[in-house]
Order: sequence, then C-alpha cells, then structure tokens
Amino acid sequence: MSLPQNLLPQPPETLLPEEPEADAAVDAARSGQTPAADAAAHFPSHSAAWALLADQAWSRGSVVESYAYARTGYHRGLDALRRNGWKGHGPVPWKHVPNQGFLRCLSALARAASEIGESGEAARCAEFLRDCDPAAADHI
Repeated sequence: MSLPQNLLPQPPETLLPEEPEADAAVDAARSGQTPAADAAAHFPSHSAAWALLADQAWSRGSVVESYAYARTGYHRGLDALRRNGWKGHGPVPWKHVPNQGFLRCLSALARAASEIGESGEAARCAEFLRDCDPAAADHI
C-alpha cells in the first residue's frame, strides 16, 4: 500500500483583480501613444506598468534601470498578491491576465539579476516563477 506523497491540500490559485483603467494606460504606453513612465506614475501599484518599463530599459541596454523597474513591480505585485489572499506560496496562474504583470516583473528581475552577477537572486526568481506557474516562462 502506498501513501499519497502530499497529504496537505494545495493552496488555491491567487487571482489578482482586473484594473481596466491601469490596463488601458499600459496598452497606450505599449503602443507608443504615451510614455510607459506615465502609466507607472498614474498607477504605481500596477505591476504591468513596471514590467513594461523594465522591458523597455532592457531593450535599450540599460540593465540596472531594468533591474530597478522589475524590482519595483515585483514588490508592488507581492503586495497585491497578499491583499488578495496569497500566503507566500501557491499558484499564480499566467492564464489570468491580471497576474501577468507580476509574473513579467519576476521574469525581468531574474534576467537583470543574472546580467549584473546576482546569480543567487536570479536563480531564486526563476524558481519562484516556476512555482507560481510552470508555464509562465514559456509565455514571457
């Protein structure tokens, strides 16, 4: 007779709430209609704005700037996750669009940390991303 490997119930998925105004600001910035910094300034708790800034800085070769933006969005995302019932572990699914800003920041933070030689942080962020949603890295 074999026993189940994990007797503890898995935590439920954490689903961040939709933020239509913030998403519209990020979409406008993504399409070049407005600067991404405007979206972050008007919606500073919205991780998707910080993820966009991190990606734009990365594409310009501004690795430290990308790191700073990603770290800001990551921490703002952790705050949002906790406000929405996350207890420090459990699934944060990519398929739920409001979660994608946080997951993008986590990926950008891993990328930038690796580039500046913070290999431990890069590994922790990459593992955290897999723990949140194993498929997320494939989408980013």
